[in-house]
Amino acid sequence: MTERPVYIGGAGIVSPLGFGLAATEKMLRENHSAIRPMGLFSLLQGTPLPVGQVDNLEESSGLPRTHLLARAAAREAMTGCGHPPDAIIIGTTTGGIFTTEQLLRSEESSKELYCNHGLNSVVTSLARELDCTGPALTVSTACSSGAVALCLALRMLRRGEVRSVLAGGVDSLCRLTYFGFHSLQLVDGGGCRPLDRHRRGMAVAEGAGLLFLTTVKPEKQLGLLLGAGLSCDAYHPAAPHPDGQGAFKSMQDGLADAGLSPADISYINLHGTGTPDNDLAESLALHKLFTNLPPLSSIKGASGHSLAAAGGIEAVVSTIILSRGLMPANTGLREVDPELELVPLAEPLESPVRAVLSNSFGFGGNNGSLVIGTDDIFSSSAHCRPGPGLTIHGYSCLTGAGATVDSVTRMLGGRSAAGRAGLDTISENLPPRLIRRLKRLPRMTLSLAAAALENSQFSPDSLKPDSVFMGTGWGALSETYDFLTRLADTQEQFPSPTDFVGSVHNGPASQVAIMFEATGPNITTSGGDYSFEQALLAAELMVDESAEPALIIGADEGHEIFSPLLDPSVESGDTIADGGAAFCAGRKSRNSGCSISIPCYISSSGDDAVAALINSLGGINSLHNSCALVLAGIPAAGSGAGEKQLQRFMAQAELSVPVIHYRRLTGEFASASAVAAALAVSFFEGGVIPGDITGQSKITLKSREDKILVLGFGHYLTAMEFYRL
Repeated sequence: MTERPVYIGGAGIVSPLGFGLAATEKMLRENHSAIRPMGLFSLLQGTPLPVGQVDNLEESSGLPRTHLLARAAAREAMTGCGHPPDAIIIGTTTGGIFTTEQLLRSEESSKELYCNHGLNSVVTSLARELDCTGPALTVSTACSSGAVALCLALRMLRRGEVRSVLAGGVDSLCRLTYFGFHSLQLVDGGGCRPLDRHRRGMAVAEGAGLLFLTTVKPEKQLGLLLGAGLSCDAYHPAAPHPDGQGAFKSMQDGLADAGLSPADISYINLHGTGTPDNDLAESLALHKLFTNLPPLSSIKGASGHSLAAAGGIEAVVSTIILSRGLMPANTGLREVDPELELVPLAEPLESPVRAVLSNSFGFGGNNGSLVIGTDDIFSSSAHCRPGPGLTIHGYSCLTGAGATVDSVTRMLGGRSAAGRAGLDTISENLPPRLIRRLKRLPRMTLSLAAAALENSQFSPDSLKPDSVFMGTGWGALSETYDFLTRLADTQEQFPSPTDFVGSVHNGPASQVAIMFEATGPNITTSGGDYSFEQALLAAELMVDESAEPALIIGADEGHEIFSPLLDPSVESGDTIADGGAAFCAGRKSRNSGCSISIPCYISSSGDDAVAALINSLGGINSLHNSCALVLAGIPAAGSGAGEKQLQRFMAQAELSVPVIHYRRLTGEFASASAVAAALAVSFFEGGVIPGDITGQSKITLKSREDKILVLGFGHYLTAMEFYRL
């Protein structure tokens, strides 16, 4: 089967270059830089560094700055569209952190004020405004987030389950990123000069860039998203591979996915941040891939580096390049670094463009390359579209009761495993030299990954995971809290570079990639209480038939101060709980005990949402014949609505099987569904669902048709199916 083209039906952009496509094009034609000294917030020490700041942003709604940037871009991208998008995928790293920083400095303790802190609150806000009732996913892979979001959208559209997706990236300026990058000595005090011989670093910026993608040919199209490639350096938490290996792989895979050769590319939009190491690594990758380089440049000398938004913004700029035949200059460049052996555009160039290669590379070696082109270059090539479902080769979990055996034993007996395991317990299976600088969440993640691989039927020498997918609702709370606390305590003089690098949501998954040399896609999702489900959905979209198994992880840490403040399901005085689970999973059935799939991820606000959930599971008859148990996830903050949704599901499905409210066993934390998934796998491993956990007679899992459902209720309705092969 050949793929239908994925059209760009709309684009929206907000950046330091201006609001909208027309303003952006004008600035690019004039080759002006919008970088200037930061004025968004006052400093306690020193002179403001140059940044890319958005002016005249309407802030009357009370939403955080990131959310407002996303809304402005979405409104332009959706102009003329007669219906809501079927799905929304947003890449972001900042979420509501700028507002949170202000609240913390004012010593505000009311958790209602922090309700928009989470990264997922950006896409949730957009979904409400646009009336999108389908999947609303949040990707956080540092500076490649926007590109990764667009890659997932492309895969989702190719699978045929949706016809339109709004996707891209957004980030706002905040103290965390402003002082964080400065602490790493990655900021050029004279502005940003990508590829310049005397470049000294980047200029932190903000903005939003979104594309409305559809498989239905629009009346007016801006181009096509032809292909996308993702890779991971698996080299260092904050530095690129010195030979550009990851960058080369993402570009190579992006071209292959598009069905194009390097000679088909008319222009390359460089990642080009202006940091010496990044520019050099990208140049080495380019020379390895291209025999003859086409015109190329980086726009970050004009716009600054908008972090998670960069991939989205530069994808929108790519549509301007295609439709206007305008290749932007490498703004800020005075003298090309001869070591790079590149000839970037010194002035804007007007010439027909058929295909653009756009690069975005981020912390943790997370790389994304997009290929955007015209209709006449679309190859109509056949892509392998794996069906839903992955086979599980090994698993692990962690709760307050300890590692897998202790946690599962406790829960099988119907007893609570809520709490927090000690750091020594978490780190038992990890080399001390590896973790001496790591705090709670990365240690948990590495421990889970190592245990899942050890639990698999593969020998350690023969198995090398290809990719890593991680869901985390809140990310590394310890590093974020410690960075902001030290920043305030030292009057902004001595921010911690180690805590800054560790604070990015994708840091733990990148540590896993480094430990196990996993150079395939490395995707972190942050969907609040549905973070693990989003990671599983990303894995279903990205894991190919021929790939080695992937690691799929869900984990969150409990924090004495941040958890009661940020997590709506955790109240002050509650027992703080955390944990997670990991799965070694792939497309091959050998050495596998059961399979997992995610047939449903929809908003609960949609008409007949419960009926849609039932239909996604095969309907009433299928559920009667196969469902042996329901593990129900209802976050405490949504218990009223969630209980009604569960009751409606059981009544409409006419099910009378046992229901286990798994959060009563795991405690309240965002990635509790990952532990529930591990519990489901353990039932198939043992062949029995004990009566102690159901309060009824034991259930023997005999038939291949027997299924266990892990259902999520609340703002979204989700379903994970587990079944024996």
